[in-house]
Amino acid sequence: MSARVVVGAATAVLVVVYAVGAGWWVSVEPGWYRSLVRPWWQPPDAVFGIVWPYNFAALVAAGVAVASHAPGGGRAAAVAWAVWLGCLAGSVAAALAWARLFYVSHSLVASGWALVGAAALTVPLVVVAWRARTWAGLALLPYQLWLCVAASLAFGYAARN
Repeated sequence: MSARVVVGAATAVLVVVYAVGAGWWVSVEPGWYRSLVRPWWQPPDAVFGIVWPYNFAALVAAGVAVASHAPGGGRAAAVAWAVWLGCLAGSVAAALAWARLFYVSHSLVASGWALVGAAALTVPLVVVAWRARTWAGLALLPYQLWLCVAASLAFGYAARN
């Protein structure tokens, strides 16, 4: 199996784990979440239903671009793939930690810091994707922004509840 196939498949698996895991933890205790005082800057619920599917699709599409078009070939491509998969796995782990900390443990400040970590690990993803295909890097910018907004929301919830 070629490295390109492994990188593309690993990206898809990580994103599926992300989507399923986050969805599972987010739905644990909906009554608790609804009882919280929301930050004033929280978008309407419908926005979440649009943003998250986009984010997951953008991650997969960018991963395929990185797998197929890593710059430089040879060693440079291997480094790009390693950075991509390592940072994606770390970002997914941090985002899943956010979901568990926020919705299950109700550790609102810790959940905010988990999202700060996810956002930080997404910066190299944007760079690697951008170098592979400009459109792939551009496609990840809304995800990067969303993680920053989500972190601010977690801290906003912590300050109000």
